[in-house]
Amino acid sequence: MTLRIAVPNKGSLSVAATEILRESGYRQRSDSKELALVDQENDVEFFYLRPRDIALYVGEGTLDAGITGRDLLLDSGAKAQEVMNLGFGRSRFHFAGPAGRYSSLEDLTGLRIATSYVGVVEDHLFRHGIDATVTRLDGAVETSIQLGVADVIADVVETGSTLRAAGLETFGEVILDSQAVLITRGGEVPEEFEIFQHRLEGVLVARSYVMMDYDIEQANLDAATELAPGREGPTISPLGKEGWVAVRVMVPRAGSQRLMDDLWSIGARAILLTDIHACRL
Repeated sequence: MTLRIAVPNKGSLSVAATEILRESGYRQRSDSKELALVDQENDVEFFYLRPRDIALYVGEGTLDAGITGRDLLLDSGAKAQEVMNLGFGRSRFHFAGPAGRYSSLEDLTGLRIATSYVGVVEDHLFRHGIDATVTRLDGAVETSIQLGVADVIADVVETGSTLRAAGLETFGEVILDSQAVLITRGGEVPEEFEIFQHRLEGVLVARSYVMMDYDIEQANLDAATELAPGREGPTISPLGKEGWVAVRVMVPRAGSQRLMDDLWSIGARAILLTDIHACRL
C-alpha cells in the first residue's frame, strides 16, 4: 500500500518539513511548482498543499497523514489528531490590545476580537466562560484596531516588535503554544505509517544527540560514566595502553561542550564529538 502524506507547500513550515523528510531518507520535490511526488523506493506519495488545508484532507481520510501546525490543526476542527511534535515552526498566541487598556482575560467580555484563527480563539474563550465576538481576518490583524474593526486582536507573537510599532501590548495568559506536528485521522493506521513515524523520530533524536568518544584510565571509568551515562549505557573497549579503555556514548547535544570539559578534568583524553544523522532507539 502506498502511503499518502501531505506536506506544506509554502511558508516557514514548508522548508523545515522538506528538510526533515529528506533527512529521513525520502525524496522531495526540486521544483516548488510540483503538486505531488512519488517516492517509489519507499512506497510513499507526497502531496504539497496549503498548510491550512492539510488537517482537512487528513481528517476526511483522503490522505493518510500530514505535517502541519498545531494551531492550524486545532483551528480547522478536522477529525485529525496529533501524533508527535516535530520541533520546528514554534509560535505562541496571545491577546493584544492598546497599551495599558487591558490586563486580563476577563477584560475581553463583550469586546470584538480580530484573528486569523477563529477556531482556536473561540475554543479558548468558551473554555474560560468569556462572551466576546470573534471575527476572522487574514493577513496583518494589527491594523484592525486602528481601523475600528476590533477592540482586541489574537495573533502569533514572536519578538513583539510589530505589536509595539502599532501601539499594542500582549495581556492575559498564552492562548496556545504551537509547533509543527505529524497528524493522522486516528484509528488504525497503515503499517507503512509506523515506518514513516520511526524515521522522523530517528531524525529528531539524532538532532538532539551527538556521539562522544574518549579514552580514560580504568580507575576513572566509574566517575566518567556517572558524568555521561548515555541513552543505553556506554560502549567500553580495551586500549593497547595498559590500564586504559576507549569509551563511546550517546550524549545530549545541549551541554556537550561542558561535558567535554568535565571529562577532561577527571583525566579523559582524545575526546571527540560526532554528529548523528539518524538512529533507531
